[in-house]
Amino acid sequence: MPAPKNTFKAALAAKQPQIGCWMSFGSPLAAELMSTTGFDWLVIDGEHAPNDLLSITDQLRAMNGSASHPVVRVPIYEDWILKQVLDAGAQTVLVPMIDTAEEAAAVVRACRYAPAGVRGMGGAGSRVTGFGAISDYVSNANEEICVLVQAESRAALANLDEILAVDGVDGVFIGPADLSADMGFPGNSDEPAVQAAIAEAIQTITKAGKAAGILTFSQEAAKRYLDLGATFVAVGMDTLLLAKTARALSAEVKALT
Repeated sequence: MPAPKNTFKAALAAKQPQIGCWMSFGSPLAAELMSTTGFDWLVIDGEHAPNDLLSITDQLRAMNGSASHPVVRVPIYEDWILKQVLDAGAQTVLVPMIDTAEEAAAVVRACRYAPAGVRGMGGAGSRVTGFGAISDYVSNANEEICVLVQAESRAALANLDEILAVDGVDGVFIGPADLSADMGFPGNSDEPAVQAAIAEAIQTITKAGKAAGILTFSQEAAKRYLDLGATFVAVGMDTLLLAKTARALSAEVKALT
């Protein structure tokens, strides 16, 4: 039995828009709840949310069998971090702060078994193989891992063509918050210069035949990015959705008194 088909990777390759949401609770119960809401993909955030390997594994387990595809964002590029989340069962990884083609190529190598890469051959007893039940996992694992890298700086955009030329990079995710800060507009990703850079980047990514992704909290912006050709677009964050709804409810009911 080989590694299972990565349906999210296949959808990106087929240019089928995938609408997603960020998960920042670090909770398997919240992940299970979010996986019932109809999003095509959900990010288990290991960069800015209170997650470690065990909580990431618990969320992958909670989402097992869901129609929402789990995307694991690691905190930083390191071989050992990618090795661990892949062995925990992640099929799609999102790697922040990738500025050069060399860094992108290193990420791809970390996600592939030799001779194409440097991923350790230790998955036989791990969750990714069903603890040995998926006996032929290594035969096609390289092909089913989806590698997404984040371009979040002026340097990354300057090197975008070279990053896109790296074999094995399936998509590039634009990080609006960090990009706006690097461009001199911290906290203001709506700045026209930032939006122009994002639009150009999305078009560059799609022209290269790769999937472009982004996070926005505006439906209007989501429509604009999709119209530009973005394929995987996240449109919210679980913690903010709860906070916004709870604050509104509190204010509305207090106004009755």
